[in-house]
Parts: sequence; C-alpha cells; structure tokens
Amino acid sequence: MAEQSKENMVQRTGPQNAQLQQLIQLLKKQASEQKVGLWKRIASDLELPTRQRRLVNLYKISQHTKENEAIIVPGKVLGTGELAHKVNVAAFSFSGSAREKISKAHGACLSIPELIEKNPKGQNVRIIG
Repeated sequence: MAEQSKENMVQRTGPQNAQLQQLIQLLKKQASEQKVGLWKRIASDLELPTRQRRLVNLYKISQHTKENEAIIVPGKVLGTGELAHKVNVAAFSFSGSAREKISKAHGACLSIPELIEKNPKGQNVRIIG
C-alpha cells in the first residue's frame, strides 16, 4: 500500500519554460555573488507553479507605490486600472495594455535581467504582489 501511494505522488519538476529556467538560474547566481536576498526571493517566487505565480494590476501598483519608485513583480503585470505616477516596473511579463499605460505615465517596463544589470545590489527595490 505504501509503495502504491509513492507511485501516485506527483513530483514537482519546476518551470518547463526555458527562458524562465535561465532567469531563475541568473537570479540564484546573482543572489550568491552579490549576497542579496532579494534575488533569491524572486527566484523562489518564480519557481512556483504558474497558477500560484503573482498577477498584479496597475491600480494595485498605483496604490502601493510612490513617484519614481522601483518595484519588481515576480509574475505578470496586468493593465486593469490607471497608473497615477511615474514608476519603474520590472516583471517576468507584462500585458500589452499594462506596457502602454506604464509608458503613458512616463514610467519604465523592465525585464528582470535589465533590472539586475542596472541595480545588481537590488537597492531600493520593492516586491509587489
């Protein structure tokens, strides 16, 4: 009976998306080299199954940020709502309307590797979501 239950258990294998796997490896490497816990936290959040990954709407970003702040979303940014001020947003992915609205507010949409390149120590970056 115990052997049968072991066979029926599904083992998590992690993300199958090659681009996401490379990003997770980059984050872990950066966390180790720079001794920055932020990158390790983002890597562990991105390793979650797709259904558990974060989805953040613009109105939430607008509510919880200040002008010119840098934030990171370990998941996808969606375009529901408006962005009332300039914010630099790094995320794994963006919807088309989210990109458009962030640009309209004079903010920046960055990929996570771009954020790592600009700010390897992860200083003054908040996680949203």
